[in-house]
Amino acid sequence: MTFCLLIVAKAPVPGFAKTRLCPPATPEQAAEIAAASLLDTLDAALLTPNARVVVALTGDLDKAAHGREIATALRRTEVIPQRGDGFDVRLANAHADAPRPGESVLQIGMDTPQVTPALLAEAANRLEDAVLGPAEDGGWWALGLKDPLHAKALAGVPMSRDDTGRQTLRALADVGLNPGILPTLSDVDTIADARRVAALEPASRFARAVAEVR
Repeated sequence: MTFCLLIVAKAPVPGFAKTRLCPPATPEQAAEIAAASLLDTLDAALLTPNARVVVALTGDLDKAAHGREIATALRRTEVIPQRGDGFDVRLANAHADAPRPGESVLQIGMDTPQVTPALLAEAANRLEDAVLGPAEDGGWWALGLKDPLHAKALAGVPMSRDDTGRQTLRALADVGLNPGILPTLSDVDTIADARRVAALEPASRFARAVAEVR
């Protein structure tokens, strides 16, 4: 049975993408890293068994690093616009917009290019009503829901903080869920994060882009 593998993504436009990498990265290098991260994530998603890949996208690909390459990769997915004010609301809305009737949703971002098809498939096949993948910085990298309507609980959860993971677990508990916990991954916010993640897959696009930053 298929499931909806939802990627929430932002066009990697210089000056707007991965700005916490600057310095030492230039805005153009940061956008290159973001583009590589998105492309590696799409590769893993598209190889995941039984996944129908949907990308909730914001930003202008015409101004993005590797915009044409990303647009080509996105033709193998279904693309929907992000909608709503605030990242918490946009996440909740993406869970509402992406799945077909009866589909569960596994949602990830574009900050964990080290994900593999096997890891994504394992997360999607868990028997719990919900799963959450913690990130090392206190946030989370994946959220799986058997009933995507439960994503309404995300509205009001503060994002991009060191307690986002705990707050998300609390919000899910408030709607009766007790999520299973996935492996903890490092997402990419700083250049130290980027170099640590790049070392895991040294032949990847992401690693090559990170290596350009001196």
